[in-house]
Amino acid sequence: MHAYYADHFVLPLPEGHRFPMAKYRMLRDRIAEHLPGAVLKEALPASDEALARVHSPQYIDAVAHGTLAPAAQREIGFPWSPAMAERARRSVGATLAATRAAWREGVAGNLAGGTHHSYADKGSGFCVFNDVAVAARQAQADHLNDGSGWPLQVAVIDLDVHQGNGTAHIFQGDDSVFTLSLHGARNFPFRKEPSDLDVELPDGCADDEYLHALDQALETLDHRCKPDLVFYLAGADPHVGDRLGRLAVTHDGLEARDRRVFDWAWQRRIPTVFVMAGGYGNDLEDTLQAQLTTWRVAWQYHQRWQNVRP
Repeated sequence: MHAYYADHFVLPLPEGHRFPMAKYRMLRDRIAEHLPGAVLKEALPASDEALARVHSPQYIDAVAHGTLAPAAQREIGFPWSPAMAERARRSVGATLAATRAAWREGVAGNLAGGTHHSYADKGSGFCVFNDVAVAARQAQADHLNDGSGWPLQVAVIDLDVHQGNGTAHIFQGDDSVFTLSLHGARNFPFRKEPSDLDVELPDGCADDEYLHALDQALETLDHRCKPDLVFYLAGADPHVGDRLGRLAVTHDGLEARDRRVFDWAWQRRIPTVFVMAGGYGNDLEDTLQAQLTTWRVAWQYHQRWQNVRP
């Protein structure tokens, strides 16, 4: 199973910054130790052409050269640096590469990604470029170019605790992409964009309520969309120990969530690209445990795909 990373591009964040940048390298080390069958590969940067399938040329250029207005840079939440711009491109590049691998093998992932607060013309909430949106558009373009003869249908299953407002806005009115977001009702962003299916959860939502809501959401997705490709944002931030999450899902609940999503896609033989999205544990070990569990579950479903492929 292919796993793409760009964690060696570390942002020079100021002392006390709340974003846990170290988690990406730590996750790569855990995967190397506990999942020796995973093929870890450094991600290449996304090209301007790929980014422009979603983002405006002016925004791409401003990120590249550090010319965003101060307010726009503050909304992203990171100070500009060459490493910030390069890491943003490579985070998208990792999801692009994982998408190509998932087409071949059924399941592949990005050790980062899930930057779903990014709009076409601005970033927000630690999200610079929208990796899933760019990869979805690139997959659709590649599909048209290979002469398959039908438009590629995509489903985005966003289980980060925060609503995927940027993704929802990018794909509003587009019948070829179905956006599903299961998120905390009272959490960031406080002005939400309408997804094709939004499921709002109350503060303190625990395993049973969370999994019931997910089951209903997947059933609705089944009735409303027949995707050829799934992007799964496997946020660790619904966990009870997450300092930004406000929900109360346990590690067992998160593992059950992952199994539901991967099994839903497997039963329908839909290639699945998964990305890590958010995770801000009071104890960073909680975030790493949840993410490593996602990779272990993904590995099991990747093996199922290999057993049925010619």
